[in-house]
Amino acid sequence: MSYLYNMYGEAKNAIDGSLDSNYLYIQCSGTSEQDNPWWTVDLKGQFKVFTVAVTNRGDCCADKINGAQIRIGNSAEDGGTNNPICGTIPTMASGETLAFECDGMVGQYVTIFIPGKMTSLTLCEVQVFGLPSVVSGDYIL
Repeated sequence: MSYLYNMYGEAKNAIDGSLDSNYLYIQCSGTSEQDNPWWTVDLKGQFKVFTVAVTNRGDCCADKINGAQIRIGNSAEDGGTNNPICGTIPTMASGETLAFECDGMVGQYVTIFIPGKMTSLTLCEVQVFGLPSVVSGDYIL
């Protein structure tokens, strides 16, 4: 994650299995206000990612996630912000969960990234659905 906002918003809160969306109850991750904030999860191996579901903050600031990109790939450089795009979050309601189809994109890192804005990024849950990929020669199976 880019710069942490405070002790309530640790990156691990976005993968704790809870869809609760109240930041003040230590349910979400959050960055400080900055240029191009990002959050990433390392899947610890290559996966074919079919769907990424994102739960937005529910207690305030719902519009801050607008325009965020979901990126999947094998580069950890700059938090994975240069990996290929699976989808873009146009807008989300408070506490809403939206699923984005990634059609089996292969990667080790899933990143949520807000490009070109000075803002903060808050995520209350990120769920990644996929299967381990197997590399055979020059092909990913």
